Amino acid sequence: MVKLKLKSSQWIVDDQDKIVIGKGRMEILENIETTGSINQAAKTMKMSYKAVWSKIKATEKHLNIRIVHTDRKEGTRLSKEGKELLEKYRLLKKECTSADDDIFSTIFK
Repeated sequence: MVKLKLKSSQWIVDDQDKIVIGKGRMEILENIETTGSINQAAKTMKMSYKAVWSKIKATEKHLNIRIVHTDRKEGTRLSKEGKELLEKYRLLKKECTSADDDIFSTIFK
């Protein structure tokens, strides 16, 4: 018998279904946190700098906060609000995945 599993994704969207944060933006923030650079984050993800920057700006606009702080001397880092957003989204994904797995295993015993 083939073993089944569930794959699900979570996106936080605005009232017009525009993405505020999802897996891709989570990865962008994680890569900025790791590399200290938007450019390096973009390269790691095989995206253009412009694409990464526009996703950051879109999220900042939706939430009316700065999630990334850029400084030529200190480099790029997540703001306090950016770190909080990343942690909340990670927690949301973890909780949703756990609940999804429980529901899936109940229905597809």
